Parts: sequence; C-alpha cells; structure tokens
Amino acid sequence: MPTIRGKSLKATAYDIAEGYIVVNPLFLKSLDPESLKGLYHEIARVQVEIRGEKFPHGDTQAIRFRNVRLQRLNSSLMILKNFARERKILLI
Repeated sequence: MPTIRGKSLKATAYDIAEGYIVVNPLFLKSLDPESLKGLYHEIARVQVEIRGEKFPHGDTQAIRFRNVRLQRLNSSLMILKNFARERKILLI
C-alpha cells in the first residue's frame, strides 16, 4: 500500500481536509504515479464522506468549518488533476 511520508493515503487525505498538509506541485513532485492515483481517490472518498455527514443547521461555526474542509479538498483535487495532466498521468 502506498504511503506518503510514513502516513497512509487516507490519513494524508484527512490531514489535507484539516489543513495540516498543503497540496502544491512541490509536494506532489516526489510522488510516483501510483501514489498520485491513490491520493486522488482517497481525497475524493473523504470529500464524499464529509458531504454525507449530517448538515449542522443553525450552527454557523460548524457550517463554516465544514465548507472550509470541502474547499481544501476540492482545491487539492484540482491541483492534483492539473499536475497529473502536465505529467501525462491518468488518474482514473
């Protein structure tokens, strides 16, 4: 199973959602194509999981926190897609 800096891909995806890891081309440069594909799928899976949680009606702080996590995941997916396209790596 591929890992990134000693962490599983699932743990890395959760760290991205929480803001502990920032995805940029320098971070992705050291990853092999298999790890990129795995990270892409784990980020998408965590995004679906967060969207599936019960929506916190009336709690503006919790809504903001949820939206920020989704925004981090979405932006990291876009960066990862563009990085893979430049390197001619298929993520599907």
